[in-house]
Amino acid sequence: MELHEIRYFLALSQTLNFTKAAEQCNVSQPALTRAIQKMENELGGLLFSRERNNTHLTELGRLMEPHLQVVMARTEEAKETATRFLRLENAHLRLGVMCTIGPVRFVTFLSRFCADNPGVELTLIEDVPDRLAEKLQKGEIDVALMARPDGFDAPLVTQKLYSERFVIACSAGHRFARGNVVRIAELDGEIYLQRINCEFRDFLRETCDAGGARIVRSYRSEREDWILTMVAAGMGVCFLPEFCNTVAGVISRPVIDPAVSRDVCLVTVAGRRWSPPLSAFVAAVRKYPWMGQVSRDPPATGPAMLAA
Repeated sequence: MELHEIRYFLALSQTLNFTKAAEQCNVSQPALTRAIQKMENELGGLLFSRERNNTHLTELGRLMEPHLQVVMARTEEAKETATRFLRLENAHLRLGVMCTIGPVRFVTFLSRFCADNPGVELTLIEDVPDRLAEKLQKGEIDVALMARPDGFDAPLVTQKLYSERFVIACSAGHRFARGNVVRIAELDGEIYLQRINCEFRDFLRETCDAGGARIVRSYRSEREDWILTMVAAGMGVCFLPEFCNTVAGVISRPVIDPAVSRDVCLVTVAGRRWSPPLSAFVAAVRKYPWMGQVSRDPPATGPAMLAA
């Protein structure tokens, strides 16, 4: 049974006149008659009693009418929902965000995007890059903002948004706070507070080892706010992406000799068709002046940053 046949049936059940029903549906009377006969064959009985000047619903027709009305109503609801989605009205977008991305750099962008696209409901899903990559490929999220030292393999494709330096976070009373930068070698013997979700954790450890800095690990946590609160209390230092410091009392100083940075990227799946809200989001991301934002930290000096 096809939707146009249901539409013909409902028009005929209202008019009880084949000619008027055909005109209402904008089809010929023979076409409408054939559709009704096809439905009757499928259902195994007459839907209309055809008497001269007295067409009326049979008992089977009266039984089927409310069911077919529901089908047509649900179909119209589905079409309306699709129309609103395509017009970015009541549209949903699932954005994966790496745990270590600080909100500072994204608040202005998200505010502007939501203002320009008030019909898009944005859900932020936070996780580590490996799990976000898996969710992206499975279709559990639509797009992601991530960084990883070794990049992302196919079918994921990336577009760089901005580079972000790693800094050393310390308390206001720490010796590092009195300088403008921190050399890797100066970390030797420092008490280190480890951010478990840092995707550059191994890379940074190898960088310290290569620079002759033997750090003393004393605490580790998935909670960035806990780590930073302990830093502010003078319990140790930690590596931190420069735009992630959101705790008062934490001082950040760029790392040099060598400098380390990461590329934060927009990540999508190659070959996958984009929904209208995703297309709008990607277009907004591409137009936003990420590189034009000014760092809050003093400029780093010394050798060029390592590729991340």
